[in-house]
Amino acid sequence: MTEEADRAVDPSTPDVALEATAGPEDDVVRVGYTNAAVELLRELWHRHGALMFHQSGGCCEGSAPMCFPVGEFRTGDSDVLLGTAVLTAADGSDLGPLELYISREQFQAWKHTRLIIDAVPGRGSGFSLEAPTGHRFLTRSTLCTV
Repeated sequence: MTEEADRAVDPSTPDVALEATAGPEDDVVRVGYTNAAVELLRELWHRHGALMFHQSGGCCEGSAPMCFPVGEFRTGDSDVLLGTAVLTAADGSDLGPLELYISREQFQAWKHTRLIIDAVPGRGSGFSLEAPTGHRFLTRSTLCTV
């Protein structure tokens, strides 16, 4: 679904500043990042190095997108790579790939959605890198045509 179509369905859908390419198990672009998320990611990248996301499926963190340094959260056969975006610095230079994973079981429940990662004021989860920044990542979802 295009960005314009997303807003036609839900006018509260935030503008996407960074698009991820589709993951290897899918040909649908399912992940985007808002300007606020990109700015927070740049800050975290400069502090912690290369980053990745895992979309939490519940438990103690609710359904928050969890941001980790690459390699700190181990993914495996029970996870699906939803998409990879190339994060850039403010000057336009490439920082590196930013992958977003979701559990295979959760993907089955959410396979008809597009995930937009946003950043909003508030306390982040205890396990995600943004927790001490005064902001938290938030997943906004819209239905997509598949």
